[in-house]
Amino acid sequence: MRVSVSFEAAMASSMAVCRLHLTGRRNLIKYLKQVNTLVRRSTGTNAVATKSDTLRKEDPDEKVGPQSLYDVLEKRQEQAERSVLLSCLTKTKEKKLLNYLTKHGDIKKYFFYESYGVYAVVEYASQDSVSSLMEDAGFPSVSHASVVPFKSRLLSLRNLSSPDSPDKTHLCQPQTPIPISELIQRLSREESIDQQITSLTEAYQLTDENIRLRFLVCSLLKDVAAAYFPECTIKPFGSSVNGFGKLGCDLDMFLDLDSISGKKTKRPKSGLFVEYQMKEANSERAVTQSILSVIGECVDQFGPGCVGMQKILNARCPLVRFAHQPSGFQCDLTANNRVAMKSTELLYLYGELDPRVRSLVFTVRCWARAHGITSNIPGAWITNFSLTVMVLFFLQNRNPPIIPTLNQLRDLAGPADKSVIEGNDCTFVSDFSKIQLQSNTETLGELLNEFFEFFSIFAFNRLSLSIRTGQEHRKSDLGPMHIQNPFETSLNVSKNVNIAQLDRFVAMCQESAWLLQNRGTTRPSVASDYSPATPWGLANLLLPSQVAGVQSRKKRKREPASERIKSLLDSLKMNNTQKNS
Repeated sequence: MRVSVSFEAAMASSMAVCRLHLTGRRNLIKYLKQVNTLVRRSTGTNAVATKSDTLRKEDPDEKVGPQSLYDVLEKRQEQAERSVLLSCLTKTKEKKLLNYLTKHGDIKKYFFYESYGVYAVVEYASQDSVSSLMEDAGFPSVSHASVVPFKSRLLSLRNLSSPDSPDKTHLCQPQTPIPISELIQRLSREESIDQQITSLTEAYQLTDENIRLRFLVCSLLKDVAAAYFPECTIKPFGSSVNGFGKLGCDLDMFLDLDSISGKKTKRPKSGLFVEYQMKEANSERAVTQSILSVIGECVDQFGPGCVGMQKILNARCPLVRFAHQPSGFQCDLTANNRVAMKSTELLYLYGELDPRVRSLVFTVRCWARAHGITSNIPGAWITNFSLTVMVLFFLQNRNPPIIPTLNQLRDLAGPADKSVIEGNDCTFVSDFSKIQLQSNTETLGELLNEFFEFFSIFAFNRLSLSIRTGQEHRKSDLGPMHIQNPFETSLNVSKNVNIAQLDRFVAMCQESAWLLQNRGTTRPSVASDYSPATPWGLANLLLPSQVAGVQSRKKRKREPASERIKSLLDSLKMNNTQKNS
């Protein structure tokens, strides 16, 4: 499909050159720039679909089509096992470094990044090459302090000869998103709101390199935990792997002990049988707390680059939190968090079904962060997970629906998909070929506008929303906002949100819908490629709000949506002006 589109666009470009031969150099160049933009964006959401393959991007000859999350995880983990993390000298020549590393085997991929210095992630073609490199490594000579003799794949490069002069600057891969001011300028130069949303997604989503680094950090920590549980694995979950992760997001991991051999061995009906002796505990929670306490202490004392260890063992989901300085990640480690892994798998599946899902989630999350609706600091703010569920619920309620409900996915599940965790039904289909989507042709720009309108009039005071059924339900508690947990249905994932934060969210939806409807959706003319562009469309929504100080909203008689939003916005602005005066 992409080849066909590119060919037609190229033909259109060739014909246009003939027609415009006599119209002047400037008009021709301007037209060719537009054709180039058309070629890049002609399929609308296909650009996002290509970019959203980052999580599962592998060799060119791999099979085409969506893969299950567990297949992707397995491949990424295998990559990480063949990789090392190398702290580099800033003046070491890149070519000299590669010549040294290739003595131990073929390198499949490498890249540089910055975090408390320059680091390189090096993936070998064979795990034997990693063993060879580690056999060649020595322990540091430290005269003023003792060191723990722990052999890790986190290595430091040393040069025993005269220092090298730098031959070229290392191209370091970005590990954090671009500043919001730079993003606004980038979006302001796009030709349509659809292109703005695509550009935002491309700028903010995790890169292939960043994902590789996350899996490598998990693999390095697994090496520490293996001292106690030799066959354990540490896997990332949440934003790092569900396709909705933003550059710079935390690294959530869980210590998986279910994969240890012998746990699911069937007892014979007769004859002799041996089993491991185990130490019993009062509850599974007590076991989890003990394991995390010991592993956390081990990582804190012996894990290179791990600092600031916090043991948060009395939380609803016990965890240990620390910073991994070589990668720059803030890490949360839990144990056997199976429900969270199913939530990760579900979000990954929804993101793979339609590229508009991820694009809309990235846009709404960026918009929310720009206006302080979400925050890195725990509190009464709406969380990114709640916003994601709201986007999914909205897409389930389009006509026709863009994505199916969780109950519909459950009904398509086969015997191998059945999953009940702690009494919660976590069953849904994993085979993408069984999911038939309806034909919905709404553009990203249309969906963004409709999202703001949808939630600017949603009856949060009496209704709860559920992606399991795709319908509103009467609220079961008195909290300002109720969003049902997809699997643990008795839980409200927005329980922390207070009335002030909900009012702020609704007011911002009202303002954003009004701006999209009344400030135009066409890009203003730009004087030159180098002059600042005037914010418009999505870029305009990321500017500071005129109703940022809203504390409450008035109940109004229901009117046509656009008129009602304008009336509400004017009222909010008037109230703020009176308060300020």
